[in-house]
Amino acid sequence: MTLPELADRAIVLHARAADWREAVRIAGDALVDSGCTTAEYTEAMIRMVDDHGPYIVIAPGLALAHARPGADVRCDGLSVVTLAEPVEFGHAHNDPVRVVIGLAGVAPDAHLAAVAVLANAFNDPAAITAVAQATSREAVRAILDGKDPS
Repeated sequence: MTLPELADRAIVLHARAADWREAVRIAGDALVDSGCTTAEYTEAMIRMVDDHGPYIVIAPGLALAHARPGADVRCDGLSVVTLAEPVEFGHAHNDPVRVVIGLAGVAPDAHLAAVAVLANAFNDPAAITAVAQATSREAVRAILDGKDPS
């Protein structure tokens, strides 16, 4: 399993977000802009955190924003947002967040497989810092592919 294609418009570098909702909305907007989801999916991602808490903050500095597969997902998709200033999600151990990954899957099995690939990509905590500091979309892609971005 590989990750869904990461279109240029799905990578937002050094975004400014006032709070976690805005950070998730930026990741969701990038999924919409890349044609993978509707705006309703973005709102569903925010509701997931409202309903279940900051469980999407899966590692120090990293949030994996997602919602359930459904009609709001047009194709499997991925977005990457780096934040100019980290934001608090309310997680006891992994705040503040510097990188928000948006994930959309058409089917539950594809969704879970993409989570596994992402977990492998971020198995090395230095990868989170490398993505957060990336200055180009190509560097972000290289890091997620497990390559040295330099």
